[in-house]
Amino acid sequence: MVAVDRLYYSLKDYLKHKYGRRVQKITVALPFTCPNIDGTKAKGGCTYCFSGTRPAHLEPQAPLRKQIEEGIKRAKERYGKNLLFFVYYQSYSNTYGDREYLKSIYDTALELEEVVGIDVGTRPDCAPEWVLDLLESYTLKGLEVWIEYGLQSANFNTLRFINRAHGISDFVDAVLRTKRRNLKVCAHIILGLPHEGKEDMLETGKLIASLPVDGVKIHPLHIIKNTKMAEQYARGEFEVLSLNEYAERAADIIEIMPPHMVIHRLTGEVEQERLIAPYYCTYARKQEVIKAIEGELSRRGSYQGCRTAFNR
Repeated sequence: MVAVDRLYYSLKDYLKHKYGRRVQKITVALPFTCPNIDGTKAKGGCTYCFSGTRPAHLEPQAPLRKQIEEGIKRAKERYGKNLLFFVYYQSYSNTYGDREYLKSIYDTALELEEVVGIDVGTRPDCAPEWVLDLLESYTLKGLEVWIEYGLQSANFNTLRFINRAHGISDFVDAVLRTKRRNLKVCAHIILGLPHEGKEDMLETGKLIASLPVDGVKIHPLHIIKNTKMAEQYARGEFEVLSLNEYAERAADIIEIMPPHMVIHRLTGEVEQERLIAPYYCTYARKQEVIKAIEGELSRRGSYQGCRTAFNR
């Protein structure tokens, strides 16, 4: 829950409260794909996506355990040895595979004593019952399990424009089925998608707030080189949000999120050389974006949950 001296309930606060020390995510990349890439539902993938949006330093062909061990080593060098870890399966749809393969990659997290949880990024239309059962089985083995579903927008016209190849109903269905189990759900949303105004973004936030979602990642739309969206942006089909505009919209969303919801992210970043716009979506400017959002909340005298319409 939001502490009296805080503006929002961060993932860092949630993990520190639960585990008593810093918990670091280790991001890994595996050779997955998506049903809107391989032709099952569509081709080309989401118009904003490049290589599953994975960080450039990750190599999907590298052995998974090696990726995890190297991530742990880097984290300890930066933050000290008193750490615990989550393995974050990030790129593409990390539930979109056969049972044996999925079990093998999730099992890898059990091999390292310092790993206390897994975080699995996927699409809401890639969550069949057997996958959810498999993921829940890891909670019986001592891991905390989060599933991250990309919604991006509650506007179906937007989803169609960005080639998501799923609907809002798929997201609602996935959330409700997942929460019948001992699993946690994090929803991804993007602010500033083409042709969306303030009310569209608020409606996306309200949908998340109305459902049994445990956490949310809020990202600004950013344009990456060599994507279809980069071509649309170059043609002047839409504009991106300024930093002030993004801070305002992110603050709007935080205000309507229930106090118990964990805010996993407040921005998104990519390497400077891969970014077209907006200028602030780089690793170097991450703290600048967070401070702008916090500054907007402070200016308003508001905080997470102060305007929520949903009480659960």
